Amino acid sequence: MPAPTYEWQKSSYCGQGDSCVHIATDPTGTVHLTESSDPTAAILRTTPTAFAALLRTTQRPAGAETA
Repeated sequence: MPAPTYEWQKSSYCGQGDSCVHIATDPTGTVHLTESSDPTAAILRTTPTAFAALLRTTQRPAGAETA
């Protein structure tokens, strides 16, 4: 069985460098994350809920209270 092909999207916070986060989703809704220097080397998989929690946490100002 061939490896799945994803339509990767590069982070809008990434400049022209080689160390960028890429994200893709599959038909089941699973979120896939990888690093641009070798997008096939390590692919992290998570749920949309867990990914949303990660984004909320990383976008929270330093020292902000958690809910």
